[in-house]
Parts: sequence; structure tokens; C-alpha cells
Amino acid sequence: MRIGSGVDFHQLVIGRDLWIGGIKIPHHKGALGHSDADVLLHAICDALLGALALGDIGTHFPDTSNEFKNIDSKILLKRSIDLVNVEGYTLVNIDSTLCLESPKIKPYVAQMQETIASICGVTIKDVSIKATTTETMGFVGREEGLVAYATVLLKKV
Repeated sequence: MRIGSGVDFHQLVIGRDLWIGGIKIPHHKGALGHSDADVLLHAICDALLGALALGDIGTHFPDTSNEFKNIDSKILLKRSIDLVNVEGYTLVNIDSTLCLESPKIKPYVAQMQETIASICGVTIKDVSIKATTTETMGFVGREEGLVAYATVLLKKV
């Protein structure tokens, strides 16, 4: 068994779409980044890669490469899972937490779980997505950015 943890931060800006957990969420701001800036999928990728000491998301999908400019982060997640599988491991479960003031993501959690589970080859019961605010404190509280944390458990096949 191997455990990995990941964290990702993105600035929120007007004029970008907000992608979280592989789905587009209606909001007046979106996450700024080289890719679609899906903070949750990026944290999960880092957790997967970290569990096997394979480096981080920037090592495998650098933000200096045009190949990854505006890429759908679901592709990055699939590639991260493929790297895990090549090493002879499979995903057991994901536990994740989003930190953002708005929008409220509860209405979207089931769809995020379905999307992530499908890519990772697990059931929706194996994908936990929780959310919290920072009680209006800090850059998250001012709606300047959002944060995601993810922990994964892998097992040797």
C-alpha cells in the first residue's frame, strides 16, 4: 500500500471558466492557469504521482509546454492513473477537500464523483469530495483563489 497527498491553488479571475472535478461550474469567475486550471484534478494528480515518488504534476505536464496549454485536466488525470498502473499499482480510494467561498459545490459533487471514478477505474463510493470555506479569511475568503487537497491510497496489483 502507498499513500499520496496533493495540494493545488489557483487564482480566480473574471473571464475564465470554472472547472472543478472535471465539470464546468457556472460562476462569475474561473480559475487561472496554463491548463483548464481544475484545482481538484490537479491535487489528485499530485497525490497519485507522489504516492509512488514519481515527481509532481509540473514534472510530467509542465506549464512551460504548449502541449498542455488549455488542456482538459481530465486528460492529465488519465495520464497520471496510467503512470500508476505502469508501476503495478491501482487506486483504492481518494479523499479530497475543496476550499472556496463560492460557488457552493454540493449540487455538483455527485457529477464530479462520477467523472473522477470513471477516469480512475473506481466506484463513486471510492471518491470523497468535501468542501469548506475559510469563513471569509485570506485569499480564499476574499474569493481571489481556491485550494484543493487530495489524499489517495494505492495498492500493489
